[in-house]
Amino acid sequence: MTDLAAQFAAGTALAPDDLAGYVFAGVSLGMPRWFERATWKTFAKAFVRDGDVVRGWNYRVEQDGEGAPVRVRQRRGVPWAFGHFVVRPRGVGVELDFSAERGPMAVLRDELVAMPDGRLIGRTVLAIAGRRVPTPSYFILTRDSPVLHVAPRP
Repeated sequence: MTDLAAQFAAGTALAPDDLAGYVFAGVSLGMPRWFERATWKTFAKAFVRDGDVVRGWNYRVEQDGEGAPVRVRQRRGVPWAFGHFVVRPRGVGVELDFSAERGPMAVLRDELVAMPDGRLIGRTVLAIAGRRVPTPSYFILTRDSPVLHVAPRP
């Protein structure tokens, strides 16, 4: 078991409402360098309570490096939001379910648990034909700020 997998397995309880109202700074772990260069290393996720569910989205951010303050990129004058998801309880943690998205992101499921230091650790799995297929992708989320811009549902 890799160190990341062991940290994830040791994660503790997390509920959807623990996330609502906050933007979390994220850093991707476990992916090959060439993949990170082609996509991103840092990102942000925002979470809001919307009626009876907690939902969220990803923000494109400036790639200023791990630990740098989150600087959300703008698109047409508003924060660049994409990758919308619904937060659902799963095991001791939660799952970010992207199935409402169109295109390749619809198969993504991010599983999250809490770490003792207050950060969150997540891993990405693919939901394909009723099966959950693991990926090498892990990530760490750190609470950054309150949500100031609520992205509309897709």
